[in-house]
Amino acid sequence: MKFIVDQQVEDIEMPENLKLNTFLQEFHSNCPHPQCSFGFYGFAFGQSPFPVPKTIQDALIKNVDKGAYAAVQGIPELRDAISKYNKYYFAMDIDPKRIYVGPGTKELIFNLLEVLHGTVILPTPAWLGYLPQIRFLKKNYHMLPTRANRKISPNDLRKLALRLQDRQKILILNNPHNPTGLLYDRLELEEIADVCREQNITVISDEIYAQTTYDFSKFVSMGKIYPEGTFVTNGLSKSHAAGGYRLGYVIFPQHAVDLKTQFKKILATEYTAVSTPIQHAAVAGFEISKEMDEYFEVTRNVHHIMGEYTHHALSSIEGIKTTKPDATFYLLADFNSFATDLQKAKINTSQKLSESLIIHPYHTAIVGGDSLVLERNDFSARIAYVDYNGSQVYQNYLNNKPKSSHERLEFVKNNAPKVVAGIEMIAKFFEHLRKDTLFDLQIQKKSRITPN
Repeated sequence: MKFIVDQQVEDIEMPENLKLNTFLQEFHSNCPHPQCSFGFYGFAFGQSPFPVPKTIQDALIKNVDKGAYAAVQGIPELRDAISKYNKYYFAMDIDPKRIYVGPGTKELIFNLLEVLHGTVILPTPAWLGYLPQIRFLKKNYHMLPTRANRKISPNDLRKLALRLQDRQKILILNNPHNPTGLLYDRLELEEIADVCREQNITVISDEIYAQTTYDFSKFVSMGKIYPEGTFVTNGLSKSHAAGGYRLGYVIFPQHAVDLKTQFKKILATEYTAVSTPIQHAAVAGFEISKEMDEYFEVTRNVHHIMGEYTHHALSSIEGIKTTKPDATFYLLADFNSFATDLQKAKINTSQKLSESLIIHPYHTAIVGGDSLVLERNDFSARIAYVDYNGSQVYQNYLNNKPKSSHERLEFVKNNAPKVVAGIEMIAKFFEHLRKDTLFDLQIQKKSRITPN
């Protein structure tokens, strides 16, 4: 019997992160060299390496017996904890009634795009998950390319909004930003908010990396700057290293009473409620405690040390430019100065560059520019600097906190050898490219392994 797939599903491409994972698995099983057994240097996957906080683990064990359905909006204890969490860390006084809990911010952003009418404005480069959702929902959308500083230009936003005919426009703001690691300061957010008020632009502010801001005093939520028009999403995945728990939340704008009813209807239809034991465990993660304060401080400091090293090491390679991250565990590396050499080697797209770096002898996984909603021939890539044992590194940091720049360098070398070696492999790749020795290494032949 032949089953017919809906055309809307047929039209969707596999998400880039899953496509990359498939490619890496195929590469690993097909590589004939003994050196391939170690795997690869992992700059591709954006997952915090640290352990889930013990308070959350203990709370999950304690609440495994909670088998009843939870309220659609989320259990009251959790929404109260999230409200206090936002007041303590982000100086936002949020009524728990404005908070909805969902199975991750990815799902909640999808739900918001389902409910909200209007054209979506997507600044680029962007996290690889936004565009597939927009396309699946058949939303009208326009890219908003950022300039050299990789941040939204208020003037460019205004010009684009003036061209759009919809009464409502929806700006997706990711702050701190994946893939660049950059942070919008208060003044930058105020200038964007001025345009949003003027042009009736609703903002979905994805703030999942807020707690990773290296100098935490500099983080400001768009929900504080533009409370009447911003939906703020956040959750457990990045700050609490609990992506597998699949729990996020959205804070609705002030006075969005009618919209909350429509949103609740969508949630009840699609997934009823988030797993009840997970919600009870999350309460512990969002409660204010010395344990959680220490956890956030240690993890953001380690991310800072790793980001500082990665930025400096990559920028030291002639021809490579990178963003200098203020937060997250990513930066954007620009390899476009090698475009002519890459094209001579028949590497004409960022996807082909990713394939060429992963094969022997380089074994280095990156996320190429086309996955980040850049042009296919834009040789930029996201570099995630988290390829290390997070539990071990967390404890090593507590035992001996590096103070000087020399100690920070030694900390990276001792605790993240694959990050160090992976950057050295990137340098070796471009050295071979300059010397025109890629073909001698038969890269073109082996790079025929392509993702499904």
